[in-house]
This record gives sequence, structure tokens and C-alpha cells, in this order.
Amino acid sequence: MNDRKKRREKAKFYLELYDATTIGFSVVLSILFGGALGYWLDRKFHSSYHWLFFLFLAFGIIAGFKNMFYGIKKINKGSNEDNNKKT
Repeated sequence: MNDRKKRREKAKFYLELYDATTIGFSVVLSILFGGALGYWLDRKFHSSYHWLFFLFLAFGIIAGFKNMFYGIKKINKGSNEDNNKKT
């Protein structure tokens, strides 16, 4: 019984670690993708002011923080369900 409890706690730890890592990657990749897309569009249309880069970089930042918000909400929902099961 004690061994089963340790395995469940270890699995829970790795799932939480996975969720936190996923949130971090989604923020970084959203920002990088937005910036890269804007840079590519600026090069394709020969823009001298780089306004597409900054526009899509802003979109990437917004998307990254939106993903972070939803990820944290998911983690909090899971921890609240775990707390409700214990009581």
C-alpha cells in the first residue's frame, strides 16, 4: 500500500512538471513564431520600417500570455479537484 502511494505521488509530480514545462515552452514558442513570421513578412514585402515584425511579435506575446493563463488555470483546477478528493 505504501509503495502504491509513493508511485502515485511520483506520477503526480511528473505530471505537474510536464504541465509547467509545457506552459514555458508555449510562451517562448508563441513569441518566437510571431516574431519570425513578422520578420519573414517584412522581408517578403520589402518593408523598411519593420512594422509587420512588431505587429506579429505583439500577437505572439499576447498568444503566449493567453496560453500561460489557460495553463495556470488548468493546473489550479487540477489541484482544487485533488484537494476536494482528500476531504
